[in-house]
Amino acid sequence: MASNSKIEAVVATPRTGTFNKNHARRVRVSGLIPAVVYGAGQESVAVTVDPKVITKILYSDSGHNTIFDLTIEGKGATKVMIVDWQNEPIKGKLLHIDLKRIAMDKAMRVSVPVQLVGVPVGVKASGGILGQVLHEVEVECLPGDIPSHIDIDVSNLDINGAIHISDLPHTDKLTFLDEEDALVAHVTVAKAEAEPEPVAGPSEPEVAKKGKQDAPAADAAAADKGKK
Repeated sequence: MASNSKIEAVVATPRTGTFNKNHARRVRVSGLIPAVVYGAGQESVAVTVDPKVITKILYSDSGHNTIFDLTIEGKGATKVMIVDWQNEPIKGKLLHIDLKRIAMDKAMRVSVPVQLVGVPVGVKASGGILGQVLHEVEVECLPGDIPSHIDIDVSNLDINGAIHISDLPHTDKLTFLDEEDALVAHVTVAKAEAEPEPVAGPSEPEVAKKGKQDAPAADAAAADKGKK
C-alpha cells in the first residue's frame, strides 16, 4: 500500500452572483473552473479553482482519494477531497468539481484501486490467462490511512488459482467492506480455438426436391382418378 502523496495547497476564490450556465461559461473563459465545497456540517461555498492544479491531483498516485489543503480566500484553510467532477465529452477538459471537507479524526469509506504485481506461473508455464475481476475495493479507514492503491502479488498463481478479498493485505487501520470471499483475480485455461464447421455436401437438384415434395400430391391425384 502507498499513502497519499504530498500535494501543495490549492487556492480557491469565492464566487458571487447568479450561478447559471452563462456564469459557468464566463468562469471557464477566464481560465478557471467552478467548484462547490461542502460537508463537515458547514455551509456550502461556491468557488473557482485552477483546473491545471485539480487535473494534477486527479492524475497523481492517489488520484481522487488525495486529501489536500484548500485555502478559500477570506474563509481560511480546510482539508478536502475531490468527490465528483465533470469533463467536457470531446476534449476532456475539466468543467466542474465538487470538494468535500474532511475531518481527519473520522473514518470514511472510499474505493481503492487494486494493482496486480508479477506474472503468474500458470501464465508463463501453462499458457493460462490472468483475469482481474475487481479493479477497486471499498474500504473504511481514517483519512490519513487511505492507501493510493493495494498491491497483490500474483506470481504464484497456477492454473485455476485465485485471489480473494481475504488474500489482500489486512491491517488494523483498514477495514474491507466487500465480502471476504469476493473474487479479485484468477488464472484460467486459455480457450481452444473453435474447430471449423464441416462444409456441407452439394445439395440435391431443385427438380429432385420438387419431385419429392410433389409426390404425395401426385399419389392423391392418382387415387382420385382410380375412384372415378
